[in-house]
Amino acid sequence: INGAVATQYKVAGSEVDVNVQLADTARETLEDLKAMTIMSPEGINVPLSYMADFNITEGPNIIKREDQERMVFVSADIYRRSLGEVIRDIEFQIKDMQMPEGYSISFEGQNKEMVEAFEELKLAMILAVILVYAVMSSQFESLLHPFTIMFSLPVASFGVVFGLLLNRRSFNVPAYMGIIMLAGIAVNNAIVLVDYINQLKDRGKSTREAIIEAGPTRLRAISMTTLTTVLGLLPLSLGFGEAGEIQAPLAVCVIYGLLVSTVLTLIVVPIMYSIFDDMHGWFGRKTSAEKSINSRR
Repeated sequence: INGAVATQYKVAGSEVDVNVQLADTARETLEDLKAMTIMSPEGINVPLSYMADFNITEGPNIIKREDQERMVFVSADIYRRSLGEVIRDIEFQIKDMQMPEGYSISFEGQNKEMVEAFEELKLAMILAVILVYAVMSSQFESLLHPFTIMFSLPVASFGVVFGLLLNRRSFNVPAYMGIIMLAGIAVNNAIVLVDYINQLKDRGKSTREAIIEAGPTRLRAISMTTLTTVLGLLPLSLGFGEAGEIQAPLAVCVIYGLLVSTVLTLIVVPIMYSIFDDMHGWFGRKTSAEKSINSRR
């Protein structure tokens, strides 16, 4: 019925297929289809009605298969909603659905690509945190101080959530990339603060005195680095320009995460520094006492 390409001819340098097929008038009714003849292997023309049963019913015009399994695709466009919200609604509606044996439902398309992208970005996030910690450990020549600085990252996550909710932005791949960037940016303020605390302690000050003096002294430098980053990303967070709406969540995550991290870093990091310093001193005194007892024995 669809015919076959018999030859080709050229028109203005382009090749056009010549398709030979049954005339439309010869297949207007079901009886015309039944009367259609097919050549058997013996070379005899046999009416199609001798070889098949005919009835009129409804069915798909295209049958799709993947890995020898028959599939039906249901697709839709999203309007004024995020992909994650739509997927959650669909999962809620089908969670109690009893599927017949041999049938299953899977989410493909953009949702599958988003899930795969999140898995890859999760590994990138872990690697970023490890590399940041490794660099700080080598510079501070300590495993304790970088661990104290890393407490600024959970603090920044509160700002990320608040910023996305306030700006009504969805958590997507650009937002995840913003969090990865934040892992390297948010620790800058804590590095400035902890480094100055260590300098003051080297000058003979106690931990408490060093923390009290370092906060107000480094406040100006911390505020300047934060404001320059925030103001630089502000136009991007507003979604200006071509594809601005796509990149806006990235800027929102960095801006609000950095602002909240800057404010709370001046509180959380000194507290954690003091706690870990006391623990380090306690373990040091305990170890020295044990060595002294063993030497007397």
